[in-house]
Amino acid sequence: MDFSAKLEKLKAKVDEVVGSARAAAAEDREQLKQRVDQAQDEANKAVADAKQRADQAADRAQSKWAQMKADAADRREDIKAKIDKRADQLDAKAASVDADWAEADAADAIDYAIWVVEDAQLAVLDALDARAYADERAKVASS
Repeated sequence: MDFSAKLEKLKAKVDEVVGSARAAAAEDREQLKQRVDQAQDEANKAVADAKQRADQAADRAQSKWAQMKADAADRREDIKAKIDKRADQLDAKAASVDADWAEADAADAIDYAIWVVEDAQLAVLDALDARAYADERAKVASS
C-alpha cells in the first residue's frame, strides 16, 4: 500500500484547513455559516464513505476506526447545532462564554488531531513492518 500518497492527501487537507481558518477569521457570521454548511456537507460525505468501507470490513481494527469516525460525525452534528442555536442568543455575556467554550473545543480538537496523526504514524510503521515480515517469510518458504 502507498502510505506516502495517503499522507500527502492528509497534508493537503491540513493545508486546506489552515487556509480556510485564516480566511474565516476575517469573515462575517453569514459567510462563516456558509463555510460551516459547506464543511458539514463535505464531512457528511466523508463519513458516509467511511461507513460504507467499514460496513465492508470484517476485522475488529476496522470497526474500531469506523466507530471513531462515527463519533467524530456525531461531534460535527453537535457543533452544527450549537452554531444554529447561537443565533437565538441575545445576551453578550452568554455569547462570550459560548465563544470561550467553542475556542476550547477547537483547541482540543486540534490536539486530538495531532494525537490521531501520531497514532496513524505508528499504524503505518506497523503495517510496513508486517508487510516486510510477510515478504521475508515468503522468501524463506520458497527457498
